[in-house]
Amino acid sequence: MAQHTASKKLHGFFKTMVQPDPEIHLTPRTAVWKKNKATLWHYAPSSKKYRIPVFLVYSLVNQPFILDLGPQSSLIEALANSGYDVYLLDFGTPGYEDKDITMNDYITEYIQKGVKRALYHARAEEITVMGFCLGGTFAAIYAAIAEEPVKNLVLSVSPVDFSTVPVFDKWAEELRNGGGSLDSIFDAWGLIPAFAIKSGMRLFTSPVYYSPYLSLLARGDDEAYASRWKRFNTWTNGHIPFAGAALKQINHDLAKENKLVKGTLTIGDKKAVLSAIKANLLAVASDNDRLVPKEQILPVMDLVSSADKTFHLLQGGHANLTSEGKVPDYMDKWLSSRSGQI
Repeated sequence: MAQHTASKKLHGFFKTMVQPDPEIHLTPRTAVWKKNKATLWHYAPSSKKYRIPVFLVYSLVNQPFILDLGPQSSLIEALANSGYDVYLLDFGTPGYEDKDITMNDYITEYIQKGVKRALYHARAEEITVMGFCLGGTFAAIYAAIAEEPVKNLVLSVSPVDFSTVPVFDKWAEELRNGGGSLDSIFDAWGLIPAFAIKSGMRLFTSPVYYSPYLSLLARGDDEAYASRWKRFNTWTNGHIPFAGAALKQINHDLAKENKLVKGTLTIGDKKAVLSAIKANLLAVASDNDRLVPKEQILPVMDLVSSADKTFHLLQGGHANLTSEGKVPDYMDKWLSSRSGQI
């Protein structure tokens, strides 16, 4: 019996490994705005229950389909099924011609203009901005300069305070002291290739990357698990290039100078000061996150001016977003009571 079970697991493992990449972006959507490579997608609820739409901002490091991983594993699907108008700003995949796009550009030309378009499209008077990882950092910077009516701000595993670096602390210290600069590499490449981004992320999270395959081997006979594993693994390995000018600015203004926390970050002609944020705030960290530890997130609670602010600590890793086809309870309770139920 044990030998038969082991054989089924091994068969399921190899079957999953040789399958083609799964179809992605399964939740029905409509493009409502485009700029360069970016697209603003709208996911309409089957039955609208809330006046305030949700605007999602994902990182520039991976593709955003982790938010729509598949049936019963999609935060976007769950939000739409719960009655929210959902908008996703997909930055797209940059080409070499995009090498000079800066962090400022992403915030003012893409996020801010995307929010304006979402408000117009939804005919809404207020909006919820929900950012993930670096997308959450950008969302916080945007909220600090926003003229638009941001009612709620959700920052999910989003670094804000870069004085704490989880892995390369010695390099970060050298960078802050004037050494360790990567500017010459960013300038030489122009567009940082996907393999370099992937390698950098692996150094932070899993220098020896084998545990996901052990997990699949242990549950290879579970077809539902194997299907979700394949989707997640496709996302994990789906890094995209990064505009060199943006990475250079992030490295200097955030990683080196920590300007967002110090209140010295300038976006366009405005100071991005976190104390300017008055939106209801939900900040989310994970207790087992090697990439963005809670120490990089917690300081935002004292820096914003929000009267309504909540910190939630997840049990799990960096990409723990949703399961069982529903909005996580902590997010559902928080968001539903602040989104203007119809």
